[in-house]
Amino acid sequence: MSLYNIFDIAGSGMSAQTTRLNLVASNMANAETVSSSTGKTYRARQPVFGAVLQDAMSHHGQRNGAKGVRVLGVVESQTPLRQEYAPQHPMANEGGYIFKSNVNMIEEMTNMMSASQSYKNNVEMLNTAKQLLQQTLKIGQ
Repeated sequence: MSLYNIFDIAGSGMSAQTTRLNLVASNMANAETVSSSTGKTYRARQPVFGAVLQDAMSHHGQRNGAKGVRVLGVVESQTPLRQEYAPQHPMANEGGYIFKSNVNMIEEMTNMMSASQSYKNNVEMLNTAKQLLQQTLKIGQ
């Protein structure tokens, strides 16, 4: 693996974690939204990541491994919505119920901390690779 591939791999990881952080922000912003039906109620969303593999053989006949990560899609949580009896609420349905999002704030805070730490790890990897390249260039002086 070329040292330059590290930049592509770390960059793809940072991009994936940025998507994850954006979804966490969206989930947290919509945590207390209310609707009169289950079809219109906001559901928590999570990214699905997949490894990007390089199928081509290197010039030495060795197979190169993973080339990074990408977001394969976004899935909605299947956790049941919160149903609350509130007949006085303006969004209540004919039975007097409102439906609240299924966002779990504890899970979202955990996802936020994990994504933030993963992003930082990728930045550290970039910085280390940059330092290695700089040291390599100094050897030739």
